Amino acid sequence: MDIATVLAVNAVISAAVFLGLWRYAVAKQDPSFIDSWWGAGMALIAVLTFIQSERGPHALALTLLGAAWGLRLGYHLIRRWRREGPDRRYSRMMADAKETKGWSFAKASLIYVFSLQALLQFIVCLPVQVGQLAPSAALGPLAWAGVAVAIFGIVFETIGDAQLERFKADPTKAGKVLDTGLWRYTRHPNYFGDACAWWGIYLVAAETGLPGALTIVGPILLTFLLTRVSGIPTTEGSMRRKRPDYEAYVARTSGFIPMPPKRGS
Repeated sequence: MDIATVLAVNAVISAAVFLGLWRYAVAKQDPSFIDSWWGAGMALIAVLTFIQSERGPHALALTLLGAAWGLRLGYHLIRRWRREGPDRRYSRMMADAKETKGWSFAKASLIYVFSLQALLQFIVCLPVQVGQLAPSAALGPLAWAGVAVAIFGIVFETIGDAQLERFKADPTKAGKVLDTGLWRYTRHPNYFGDACAWWGIYLVAAETGLPGALTIVGPILLTFLLTRVSGIPTTEGSMRRKRPDYEAYVARTSGFIPMPPKRGS
């Protein structure tokens, strides 16, 4: 199939799934679980594309990397939702929409949450889609570099998430700031790992030719979202309100790229 047809098929299936999840959210009056579909949905799109592709080496690499990243993240976030319940960010968003615009939960969640996430998800995972659709020979140096970067990112964020889970499960750490392990070198090992995973996936896609190279919009958008919109700004705003030691942690610890802690801070 040509690129346009595959993208159209993926978009229709993805939209149908998001619509079904939206109906479930309306019944539950909670859209928080959609965060888990951010990753799991990209895994689905990777597999859907593979089914429609010529299934060459690059397609296989992109599918495996996309599925590994997406399923791990999806599983991690659905467990967090089941353990912690509704996300206050979404609760505030729904309340604000009702108060300022008079919107129902159904309308606000459809516009602000499900439609927006469906669009952003599709754009971010363009490399794993388009990169599969060009005929390809064996993986070259650029693709192998991409595989290495992506695997590094997946492992890095997995370790960071595990360290955070253990920290939060320890009642003696209540109200404190995690500043050991990977969190000693970056305040957001999970977001840094996400970015590495998708820049690595992009490198694999870029080796397949011009269409794959043009999907750089995907990792750029993801990095922007993580560092400027819904990732670091949201998390740090909450942490500053809840953790009195967080400002000192910010002063000595890199915000994104892992670096040694600053001395004397």
